[in-house]
Amino acid sequence: MTSTFPNISISTERLVLRPLDEDDVPALAEMMNDEQVAAWTSVPQPYSEDAARRWITEHASAERLAGRGLDLAVTEFLTQRLVGVVRLARTNWHIRSTELSYIIAPWARGEGYASEAALATAQWLLGDQKLERIELRTAADNAAAQQVAQKIGCISEGVLRNACIVHVRTEDGTWADVRSDYIVWSLLPEDLEGAGEELAGSDGFTSWN
Repeated sequence: MTSTFPNISISTERLVLRPLDEDDVPALAEMMNDEQVAAWTSVPQPYSEDAARRWITEHASAERLAGRGLDLAVTEFLTQRLVGVVRLARTNWHIRSTELSYIIAPWARGEGYASEAALATAQWLLGDQKLERIELRTAADNAAAQQVAQKIGCISEGVLRNACIVHVRTEDGTWADVRSDYIVWSLLPEDLEGAGEELAGSDGFTSWN
């Protein structure tokens, strides 16, 4: 029988991580159309509200029910505004591992939300869900994402050469694909000790396929 993640909410001092719902469609579409999201992820551009609605109503639930992953909205506790998304994918219930990625909205960067959301998710996965490994992949030139991985206690395991595609603006304003390396990070239960001591100020983008 396939294992699945429960429909849950995770709370921190400043954030609530919860299932995406249709009220998130406008903010989600706006967030995904940001230049930094386009540069570091494979999110299609431009990103429409119809695409956001399909993700929320079809893709997210299908991924969870199939046991492959979980998509969570990251919202501010006080304002309930959408400030990001955390995604779990490629989950292997036999070896109890998953891949974690995230995107932070342009209106919420510089607040340490990426680190706070990623750490809260990791604590839930390695604690309540009894997973044994969380993996993150960051593009080699994405220093901000690497700082987030370090802040939550991840260990760099090595480089996957020429394994990802990032995007750059061309002279005519379109996007061009550029090959890059992935840095692979892992987080195990024993790595969490002390990980929350220095969470502040840096937001990045992990891989997002």
